[in-house]
Amino acid sequence: MRRTPYRRLFAATVLVASVLAPMAATPATPVHAAAAVDRHGDEDCPPGGLGPELTARLDRAIADVRKQAGIPGVVVGIWMPGKGSYVRATGVADKTTRAPMFADSFVRIGSETKTFTVTALLKLVDEGRIGLDDPIARYVRGVPDGHRITLRHLAEMRSGLFPYTADEDFVHDLLSDPERSFTPWESLAYGFRHKNTFAPGAQFQYSNSNLVLLGLVIEKVTGQRLEDVIERRVLRPARLRHTLFPEGSEFPEPHARGYTDQTLDGTTADATDWNPSWAWAAGAMISNLHDLRRWAKVVATGELLSPGTQAQRLRTLPTGFPGLSYGLGIFDANGWIGHNGSIPGYETVTVYLPSQKATMVLMVTTDSLVGGQEPSTLLARAVTAVITPENVYDGSVSPR
Repeated sequence: MRRTPYRRLFAATVLVASVLAPMAATPATPVHAAAAVDRHGDEDCPPGGLGPELTARLDRAIADVRKQAGIPGVVVGIWMPGKGSYVRATGVADKTTRAPMFADSFVRIGSETKTFTVTALLKLVDEGRIGLDDPIARYVRGVPDGHRITLRHLAEMRSGLFPYTADEDFVHDLLSDPERSFTPWESLAYGFRHKNTFAPGAQFQYSNSNLVLLGLVIEKVTGQRLEDVIERRVLRPARLRHTLFPEGSEFPEPHARGYTDQTLDGTTADATDWNPSWAWAAGAMISNLHDLRRWAKVVATGELLSPGTQAQRLRTLPTGFPGLSYGLGIFDANGWIGHNGSIPGYETVTVYLPSQKATMVLMVTTDSLVGGQEPSTLLARAVTAVITPENVYDGSVSPR
């Protein structure tokens, strides 16, 4: 039976513990010539790879997942100080032209946007302009139970606010016109017409409503557009020159096409130019492999924040799913710190493993589930089983 769209589109699917049955190894898809060279190396991770045996195992693992999940194109970047690096682009960037996938593609990063929004918020905490335990009602009116829900509850996904992306009318309206532009309040309105799902702080529930509200708080306190705040106060200090917060559906070149089956009739569509405004502070941003590699370490180590504020960010709490805990807009997946992203057409994972100072960035050109699981989760699990068997990534949080 075909899945009913609203039951999966952007709903709070967190961690599916089952694993696809293993398949026989298949040869790796040929790597695009430009992608075979790691141009992002440094003195700790010099270009040259992780050695022939480990590289071959990674090639096989990626090929297996691509076959299992029907992924058109994949970019995998791994950097392990003292050991080396691995950057590969496999598959196709366009299913029609069959152009090969390439490592320098821009990609819609979905919920990885949350790490940027929360970083901007925490910089305001460091400046004493807001407090994490301030009620949202102090900054934004009209939030159900807003006098009891704090900014901390919102960043931790423990507010109890109904996720607007789980509203059937929202899903229908978006999928009926995926190029439509949504304002933050138009998105929130779909969720606010539902009762809150639990008392503030009582449990974990992934909800984009939380991050849209934090975006409004940032705008209220700074008097500036969220897009401008993130550009000036996060992207520039972090030296991320290929990361942006789009105004609408614009998408810088070069980028691969993205494919989704999150459509009204369940068929697969090209979602490359869908307007991400509905996700705004929760999921609208765009980046590339180079910037995501840098951002993984910046966000996990707190380069832009005071040590005390970063410690609060990393104070993760159980989500109810084994191996995954969630802090302030960031997760810990069996030691890997960071976030994943999923938006129609694209999925990403950007994480950092402090114990080995290792970085992993994954970019996938589909968000279509396979066996109830996200392709990026399957890929991350397979890759880490090879490179860090003691720290196998076994969790994702995404707005689906």
